[in-house]
Amino acid sequence: MSIEASIVTAFAPTGKLRASINLGNPILANRNPETGEPFGISVDLARELAKRLQVDVELVQFETARKSVEAVTDELADVGFFAVDPARGAGVAFSAPYVLIEGFYLVRDESPVRSNDEIDVVGNRVAVGQGTAYDLFLTREIKAATLVRTASSQVVVQSFLDQGLEVAAGVRQVLAADAQKIPGLRLLDERFMVIQQAMGLPKSRGEQAASFLSSFVEEMKASGFVADSMCRHGVAGASVAPAA
Repeated sequence: MSIEASIVTAFAPTGKLRASINLGNPILANRNPETGEPFGISVDLARELAKRLQVDVELVQFETARKSVEAVTDELADVGFFAVDPARGAGVAFSAPYVLIEGFYLVRDESPVRSNDEIDVVGNRVAVGQGTAYDLFLTREIKAATLVRTASSQVVVQSFLDQGLEVAAGVRQVLAADAQKIPGLRLLDERFMVIQQAMGLPKSRGEQAASFLSSFVEEMKASGFVADSMCRHGVAGASVAPAA
């Protein structure tokens, strides 16, 4: 398939596709402990996009979503993989989501909190990863409780424990894994948000490039590419987003 030169230039002005990979969300990407190489759904999509553009790919790795978004906004990366949120939309053009994951709350077994409705009250302190999709969402939604921001999503539960906080918020699978390893913790029974994981590029690259990226994502969902990648990497508890 021949792609217009202007599209290739928009995505790879340096001659290669610089893909911002967020290692802070294990649903999307992880690092091989032996080789240090990243792998996951976002890595597979980055490589497939570069293949379509017929350019090399450079995986620019970050430990947090905030830094991953900043790299694309500042055009230190050409494309990224992160949750859709209005706070990120000023400098980033998003595709429709390709994967849906869930935000959940975690508490101690002895906590009186049993439902999401009991979270937003005076006296509750909620640990969140700074700059994550659920931090941005809860910043708008929480009115009475206090958000305590941690350096990254990976240390949310540890900060919740160390500081004696009442609640931890995060991606369901990450919290569930911590709850299995640490006795005395439980997830609440319902999600507080659906996190829409999408691809994005700097808005300065133009509408033509944004439209191409959106079409690419829709094809990756419809063809089974995203589902196959999730299966290959053992991703559970997430779902392929419906067609836009």
